Amino acid sequence: MSIPTPHNNANTKDIAKTVLMPGDPLRAKFIADNYLEDLVCFNQVRNMFGYTGTYKGKRVSVMGSGMGMPSIGIYSYELYNFYDVDNIIRIGSAGGIADDIKLRDIVIGMGASTNSNFAHQYKLPGTFAPIADFGLLRKAVESAEKLGLKTVVGNILSSDTFYDDNPEANSLWKKMNVLCVEMEAAALYMNAARAGKNALCILTISDHVFTGEALSAEDRQNTFRDMMEIALDIA
Repeated sequence: MSIPTPHNNANTKDIAKTVLMPGDPLRAKFIADNYLEDLVCFNQVRNMFGYTGTYKGKRVSVMGSGMGMPSIGIYSYELYNFYDVDNIIRIGSAGGIADDIKLRDIVIGMGASTNSNFAHQYKLPGTFAPIADFGLLRKAVESAEKLGLKTVVGNILSSDTFYDDNPEANSLWKKMNVLCVEMEAAALYMNAARAGKNALCILTISDHVFTGEALSAEDRQNTFRDMMEIALDIA
């Protein structure tokens, strides 16, 4: 496919080699406005804002992914395959599943289990395990330690359903020591694997599936800054 694409009106050199990708395009704008210098907006198609600037002298881009695997599947595929992006770091919110996962915890997805059929397209003779790039994962853990932030590394769930008809679904994932649930990482990890590129998912726990606890909008904004700064540090 030629560029610009139907979903991204950027040109070839408008996007940096590393892209931070929150789900919410307004969170992408928040990061751009508060952290990046020499800012240029490269995409406004469907209001899925994308920006490129510099952070501490490094060129970095940030772009929304939208909600769910089909949406991040489109944007990340195009970034990897049409715009020559090497690294995508998803930064998002998640619902806690494990008992020892608390509000405000920063979770790094070493692997992304999923109930999605996204991998079917590859016609593999078995079950593919979507995993993060170890180099990015190691840098993220080291960055968090340097910033004095605790992280929990492990298996997360990328779900195709926000409202699941099976009331026992989360309990079944919990017994397999899945830490939390979100909706995008598995597709990102699979697109990265297929393209020979790198991906990482860093999450902040905004609510807990079993306790019913949840952060306020103000708490989310303040807490999410920690996750953003880890991602920017390793970009």
